[in-house]
Amino acid sequence: MISGLYQGQNGDSRLELRVDVDGARPTGRVSGDLFSVAGATTSYVGSFRVDQPNTQAEGGKTRVWGSGRFTYSVPTGSVSITVTDEGASAHVGGDDFQLAYVSPYFRTVLLEQDSVAGTAPFVSYNTGSLPGPTGSPARELSVPAAYAEAGIELRVTEPGVVPTGGEGSDLAWDDAELHHAMTTQFSRYGDAAAWRVWLLVASKHVGGYRGIMFDYNDGFQRQGAAVFYDAIQGQSPQAQRAQLRTYVHELGHAFNLLHSWQKNLATPPQPLGPNGGFGDLSWMNYVQNYRPGGEQGYWSAFPFQFTDVELVHLRHGFFRDVAMGANAFGTGAAEIDPFEHPVMDQSGLRLELRAKESFGFGEPVVVELKLGVTGEARTTHSHLHPDTEFTQVCITQPGGRTVVYRPMMRHCVDASPDIRLDENNPAVYRSAYIGHGRDGHYFQQPGEYQVRAQYIAGDGSRIVSNVCAVRVGYPVSADDHRVAELMLGEEQGKLFSLLGSDSPALRSGNDALDEVISRYGSHPLSVYARMVKGLNAGREFKDLTPARNLRIRPPDTKESIEQLGVVVRDASIDNITLNMVMRRLARAEARQGDLAQAHAVMDTMIATFEAKNLNPVVMRQIRRQAELTKAALSAEG
Repeated sequence: MISGLYQGQNGDSRLELRVDVDGARPTGRVSGDLFSVAGATTSYVGSFRVDQPNTQAEGGKTRVWGSGRFTYSVPTGSVSITVTDEGASAHVGGDDFQLAYVSPYFRTVLLEQDSVAGTAPFVSYNTGSLPGPTGSPARELSVPAAYAEAGIELRVTEPGVVPTGGEGSDLAWDDAELHHAMTTQFSRYGDAAAWRVWLLVASKHVGGYRGIMFDYNDGFQRQGAAVFYDAIQGQSPQAQRAQLRTYVHELGHAFNLLHSWQKNLATPPQPLGPNGGFGDLSWMNYVQNYRPGGEQGYWSAFPFQFTDVELVHLRHGFFRDVAMGANAFGTGAAEIDPFEHPVMDQSGLRLELRAKESFGFGEPVVVELKLGVTGEARTTHSHLHPDTEFTQVCITQPGGRTVVYRPMMRHCVDASPDIRLDENNPAVYRSAYIGHGRDGHYFQQPGEYQVRAQYIAGDGSRIVSNVCAVRVGYPVSADDHRVAELMLGEEQGKLFSLLGSDSPALRSGNDALDEVISRYGSHPLSVYARMVKGLNAGREFKDLTPARNLRIRPPDTKESIEQLGVVVRDASIDNITLNMVMRRLARAEARQGDLAQAHAVMDTMIATFEAKNLNPVVMRQIRRQAELTKAALSAEG
């Protein structure tokens, strides 16, 4: 066997070479990364890969050669490697290197794992504990062992435990708190590409998710992930098996692996596997969406490994496409053709996309998605919001470029409860802020944008929406110009995505929103700044200090009521968001001890939406929400 990692240097050039032609699951490839060494610093130069090398073995010498694809300029694209018992040499792109064998692993990643007190991090699962596919050997798999089978070494640092403090804390984490925790807690977090990742074992997420790779919102992404103990705990074989998959899945995103059904949205696009990707037997698929057979079919056939295509990416993807903190998740905003309607659609589902008639320059762009039936009753899943990535949104900008909206925070939903759409429940609705995502602001200039969405149904059908025109107006007054500048900052976009944050990393964004409120409080767009500040004030905020202490800022109900009260009286935001804001305002009133006023807010909510002449079915749902909110607040009081 000659496969593994080799390293060598020629002058100031250092080569890391990966030979993958024998051993466990060989991909039949050779790849490498070239670095430049200057004093005590090392800089990345470029990468190359040979996809179909020739191999010849004679006596104690093996030669591997072929033509490579390079990311940097070279005199020749040829790659030739000779391995003997004494060592190895390589001729790469015109340069010669003497190499030493370093490791049987192709890449080594440092995993720093912390857990919140009261949680029990996953250890290992014996794959023979439950029935599986014929030919897949039973073995004890930890998370590092699962990656070791893919040729990736995970070196786990000494785990840390975060003590919980603060009486009355709900210990439910939201996206803003997780991102803030990573920036303060991850000892190796930095603005550079490196082989390191942070994993937090937390209690629960406010959205009830099992896991999340949450670091998508800056120029150095994919450094942080979290799993949520309350959702995945258990000692049964089924629970341990699911925990293993969740851990490996979320860390897979940190290696820049997309969900199985989304690989066509990568840059460059990758081919989808069977059944539109839902047929992939991969850690990166959703168990419940596997086709054919759903969860039972998945576990009966899953060999606890990545697919061949994913294996090539992990072992031989170009450095910046794989290393944490390098290329953004999915590599970048892919320029794509707008989603097209299928030539035949017998799904019985219809997706509608709507937006207000026009937006002010700098106004957060929010669209409404409606999923309904075209005839007979249908059953599908309820994950309609783009943050779950079962729904994708493409935006054609005024200049003609079409990009995919990529949410700043995307959520892995390991459970997909079915909903039945029929005459009693003809449609489901979601409101989505698409103005800012992982690539920054999508609506940065006045003009007309064309927006279209695609929903991937429970059976894999791809339902394409109508084209929705989003018009962004030109600023007229000096105040319009200044408010737009204050609203379109990068940190402000993150705050709109997160619905507020206490993170010091977003301080300038918060300062800008404060200026909008204090200096331009009568401007129409100030309502959005008030909404973000009010929602954030109304919740507790968890702060993981560098000393691994959990400091909890309690809700500021007075500030929340003041800001959200203005938002509710203005009532200019979209209906679904207004519904959420009014329920948050009622909760803030109840926390302040005024249960009667909290109930009055819910009565006002009903009256507000009755005046809008909404669909009777929707009004029935709103009345039900108001009743449930009143009951919950009364019980808590």
